[in-house]
Amino acid sequence: MSGKDKIAIFPSRGAQTGMKARLKGAETGHRLLKKKADAMQLRFRSILKKIIQTKEMVGDVMKEAAFSLAEVKFQTGDINQYVLQNVSTAQVRVSSRKDNVAGVNLPVFESMVDGSDRYELTGIARGGQQLTKMKKCYLEAVKLLVDLASMQTSFITLDKAIKVTNRRVNAIEHVIIPKIERTLAYIISELDELEREEFYRLKKIQDKKKIARGKAEAAKAAYRLKNQPDPASLIEEQDDDIMF
Repeated sequence: MSGKDKIAIFPSRGAQTGMKARLKGAETGHRLLKKKADAMQLRFRSILKKIIQTKEMVGDVMKEAAFSLAEVKFQTGDINQYVLQNVSTAQVRVSSRKDNVAGVNLPVFESMVDGSDRYELTGIARGGQQLTKMKKCYLEAVKLLVDLASMQTSFITLDKAIKVTNRRVNAIEHVIIPKIERTLAYIISELDELEREEFYRLKKIQDKKKIARGKAEAAKAAYRLKNQPDPASLIEEQDDDIMF
């Protein structure tokens, strides 16, 4: 096992406990990031579906608005100068807010329409019905464009967040967790080797103590045998005592 395949750490019981806690934390983080990626993928697909539907609606509404504008110009003539002269403030405003999805803030745009209609008297002489229809068509088109811009922005933001999260998930799954597992296996193997060495050392010490104890007992037995008095001399001494 090369040094790049594991974390440089001294094998010990404390290191083993630390590696186990680190492995558990990595697995928990991987599981949470996987859930986060799944939640963002679900919202991503939902937004993509809405974008497709909204684009189809925008195409239809813009086509209808263009036809209504052509009808107004045909009935009333060119009204561009009249509109430009009366434009002072915007009638449609856009507000923004944040929508949190799995920890990712998505910008949401909402259109707000001013209640007063500055052009309600326009077209009284001629083309009033066509002008009202055109205003409704373009107002609907503006609302759809604001919604589409909101979804497109959320789509891009989610796409970046999903890519970053997937890279983190893959890094934890294929790099960090295997590296911790290899380090933990290395620590366990080294500790087992140390235990075997310690067992062998203790066994050798016990064998040496046993040999030394045997030699000591043999020396004591030889000493006792050497210093033990002769039985014949004991008998002679006892006989002399009896005779006297």
